Amino acid sequence: MRQYFEFDKLGTNYRREIIAGITTFLAMAYILAVNPAILSGADLPKELQANYPPFGAVFTATALSAALGTLLMGFIGKLPIAQAPGMGMNAFFTYTVVLTMGIPWQQALAGVFVSCTIFLILSLTGVRTAIINAIPDSLKYATSAGIGLFIAFIGLKNAGIIIDNPATLVGLGHLSWHEGMKPEAILQAKNALLAVFGLLVTAVLLARGIHAGVFLGMIVTAIVGMIFGLVQVPTAIFSAPPSLDPTFGQAVPYLLDPSVLFSGHMLIVIFTFLFVDFFDATGTLMGVANQAGLLKDGKLPRPGRALASDAIAGMSGAILGTSTTTSYIESGAGVAAGGRSGFASVVTGVLFLLVLFVSPLLTIVTSAVTAPALVIVGVLMAANMSKIAWDKLEEAFPAFLTILIMPLGYSIAAGIACGFIMYPVTKLLKGEGRQVHPVMYVLFFVFLVYFIWLRE
Repeated sequence: MRQYFEFDKLGTNYRREIIAGITTFLAMAYILAVNPAILSGADLPKELQANYPPFGAVFTATALSAALGTLLMGFIGKLPIAQAPGMGMNAFFTYTVVLTMGIPWQQALAGVFVSCTIFLILSLTGVRTAIINAIPDSLKYATSAGIGLFIAFIGLKNAGIIIDNPATLVGLGHLSWHEGMKPEAILQAKNALLAVFGLLVTAVLLARGIHAGVFLGMIVTAIVGMIFGLVQVPTAIFSAPPSLDPTFGQAVPYLLDPSVLFSGHMLIVIFTFLFVDFFDATGTLMGVANQAGLLKDGKLPRPGRALASDAIAGMSGAILGTSTTTSYIESGAGVAAGGRSGFASVVTGVLFLLVLFVSPLLTIVTSAVTAPALVIVGVLMAANMSKIAWDKLEEAFPAFLTILIMPLGYSIAAGIACGFIMYPVTKLLKGEGRQVHPVMYVLFFVFLVYFIWLRE
């Protein structure tokens, strides 16, 4: 085992890798609660929740896909990078694909599978490099930042910190209560305050360098919520994993029907899943590998294997019943703890398997408990705005539209479409049309068609 994972070459040992694996797991364990809450539509009205997969099945699919993806990355990619269903893609799946576009969740899973299959093909060929070079950096950073704002907005809305306001579209929710208020308004105010408390706790933990700050923040928030009667107290700790039957293989019938799978709406969905996963995975792999000192001449070791592991994990996750599985930037916490080899990922993957047997603890998951995690992840993703060339309007304006439209239009796809339409236009009008890659002109017309004929 030491020889396979090249412990001596990397200057590491079992103790360091085990600690790193545990650290990474704790840093990203929040996804076990947040992903099922988002994909099951837990924050939506009861009448809409029937349009989404059940919470328990998604929890099992989340844990299994994370375990499988992370083990693949450990054994095949040999990198200390864990995988799980990606934040942002789960929001796109629920709030754009299913809620706004009206696509059945089973069909959406088929879209995830196809996008990851394309990703696998691109990862094993030289096309990957050509595509990376075709998309301008400003739009890559803007997409990540915009998704961050969208996720944070969802968290604030779910917690009742931001509410609907007929006069201004949105407004600040009730953060206090008084005699005479309706019981439901009082409950909303208490949950909003609980979320604010959780957000402060989580921010302080992360600011003090505690890598598992998001996970620990959720635990502290849940405990305080139980003390004040806002969160249900678990009646058990251990049990068999929830059944996977409601979600397992539900994508397959749609994969066998090309007329449905490759309709106009689905092509946009597949492209968005592919685009975000492609650049998110590439950026995460490069960033974490660089932090670990594993890059050679600025290049990732075994890039094909690493990206293929990411793609296969996404394909498997779609069959199990979850949105796109991808590499997690939280793996950097494990690297900071000393992780250098794929053995750290093996440890993390095993922990994802073990957590399947503590599903009763998920009764503590409420919107107030998950909101701080969503907002903090949004903060981390929004940091990409600093990398945009704001002094060049032809770059800044399309990027700004991408970021702005995602939360305000409540659609990741709409934000990407606006940016990809505006970028060639601004470059052409400045006289720099030749600097735009031909792929961008093709996407310009694709998204025009999306807005004119496909978007309802």
